[in-house]
Parts: sequence; C-alpha cells; structure tokens
Amino acid sequence: MDLLGKTWNRRSLEARVGRIDQVAGLHHFQTTSGPGAGAEHILVRTGSGFSYYVLPSRGMDIGLAEFGGIPLSWLSPNGDLHPSFYDSRGNAWLRTAYGGLMTTCGLSQVGWVGEGDGLDMGLHGRAHHTPASQVCAEGHWEGDEYLMSVQGRVEETSIFGPNLCLTRHISSRLGRNEIVIHDTVENPGFEPAPHMLLYHFNFGFPLLDTGTEIHFPAGRVVPRQPDYPADDLGAWQSPQSGYVEHVYYHEDLSTGVDGWAAVRLHNPHFPLLNRPVDLTLAWDTHNLPVLVQWKMAGEGTHVLGIEPANCHVEGQTAERKRGTLVMMEPGQTRQYHLSLTIRDEEL
Repeated sequence: MDLLGKTWNRRSLEARVGRIDQVAGLHHFQTTSGPGAGAEHILVRTGSGFSYYVLPSRGMDIGLAEFGGIPLSWLSPNGDLHPSFYDSRGNAWLRTAYGGLMTTCGLSQVGWVGEGDGLDMGLHGRAHHTPASQVCAEGHWEGDEYLMSVQGRVEETSIFGPNLCLTRHISSRLGRNEIVIHDTVENPGFEPAPHMLLYHFNFGFPLLDTGTEIHFPAGRVVPRQPDYPADDLGAWQSPQSGYVEHVYYHEDLSTGVDGWAAVRLHNPHFPLLNRPVDLTLAWDTHNLPVLVQWKMAGEGTHVLGIEPANCHVEGQTAERKRGTLVMMEPGQTRQYHLSLTIRDEEL
C-alpha cells in the first residue's frame, strides 16, 4: 500500500505502530448530551488525511468529512439532532436535516410534499431520519491492503403501505482518499412499491470558495424554474444576501463505456495545503440517470448540492403523473454504486 509518500507491506507498517488505529481505523461512539444524545457515529480515518463520519442514527448517511483537517462538506444550522425529533409532515424535514457530506432522500418519496398510496408524503422522505439496524463496522487486512467498511440496514415500512429495505455498504482503504458506496434496495413485501432515491451530496466552504471550479459531464441542463439562468454553473461565488435557491436537472449525461458519470470540483488553492485539490463524485447511471444540482450561494446556507438520482425533486405525485415513477415489484432488488475520490496534486 502507498502511505505517507512510501510503499509499505503489512508487516513493515505493523512494526512501526502499537496498533493500526495509530494511523487509520474506525471509532464507533454515541453523543452523550444535548439534543443529539444517543445518536451514533462511526469515524473513519484513512491515514492519508481523509476522514468522515458515518451516521447509523441517520440512515447510514455521511456527516462531516475533512481532508487534512479542512472541511469538505456543509453542515446545516440544525446540528446533529437525535432522529426522535423528526417530524415527517410537510416541510418539517428542514428543521432536523443535518446536511453533511451525503444525505439520503427516499426511499419512496423525494422532493415536494404530496400524497402517495393514501399516505402524506413529507419533503424528501424518511430515510435520512431512520436509524439503521444490523450495523457493523470493521477493519481487516486483505494481503497488504487494509480495508475499512461500515454496513447497515435501513427499512421503510408501513401496514398497508410500501415495504422497502436499503442495505448500505461504505468502504475505504488505508492510504487512499476514497469512499466507495454500494447500496441494495429490496422490496420484501407482496405488493409493488414506488421507489424514489436521491443521493444529496452537500459541498461547502472552504472546498467551495471563489475560484473553485465545478466540472459537470456533458448533457442537457434544464432549470426547474424556466427563468433561472443556466449559464456560469461551473464557477462558485461568495455568499449573496437574499439569494434564492436554484435547482437544475442535468439529463442525457455523457458517460464512460462503463456507464459511469462524474462531477469534479477543483480548488486551486486548498487551505493550509496551498495547492490544488480535486474532488470527484462518480456514479453508475444505469439506475441513477438523473443529476440534480442544488445551487445555494446564500449567507449561512452556502452550499452546492450534487445529487445523483432515479427521479426529479418534485415529489411522488409529479413523478407518477410524468410516467417516470420507478415501481419495484415484490422480491425485486436494485443496485446503486457511487464513489468519491480526493486527489492532492502533490501526492
């Protein structure tokens, strides 16, 4: 493995540390006080400057992420509340959403409030506030490579309603600045179930700053509101007073031969390192054909959302009317694959 500018095998590295946690590893803990008391966190350290928190209490989402101790993600003013504060009605999601590197929207509802299958459908669905079960965090050697992984199961169920289950596997390797996400969604019920899923990646300061470049895959850009300007989407700006969110759909995306698409963020002068850093989010478009961009360059809410999805963000009712609502048959499974990589040009 490559670490700290050198190549190591397992035994040569182990000879230099008391235990592997000295350079990398996983730490599973709970918040003990305040409105987040009881919430679970799993800190993952890759040993090469990249670290992030997996949040089992929040649908196995990913909270604060840092590179070299510098934040990459945006955190909402709500903080890390315990999921018991969640209210599924209307837009109440906005009062408890944490932000963080990745927020899951779904599993049967994404976007605007509405109704579906006789149930009230709140903003962005329940996944982000549903505690996971069967959570496992482990690190182990595979030859001279040290693999760290976190897995959990998130269920969205209702009597006389949809029955969907998400199994999430998040992994990183010692010495690599990368997260790999493999998700499996299953309908274990006996009736077809509507399925909407969006991966809400939230990038913030100081990764995002004046001078940061955003490179999107080639494709067709459609503003959610027709009067939104669709130019200059590749540059970031300083906070603007009174800024109103802009949402864009990137469709008919250019992909590689493997069907993967990617968005790259380039900061030419990453703080403290004072050198260029690239962050690339890539995903398999076979089951995530839509890319949603949330541009929110306001004061406080200063964040760029890059959101691979299987739907738009106008709610289940609109998706059904459009004829694009994904329905999962009883026993059916769907696979989702994403990765996030950081490249320091000096490494």
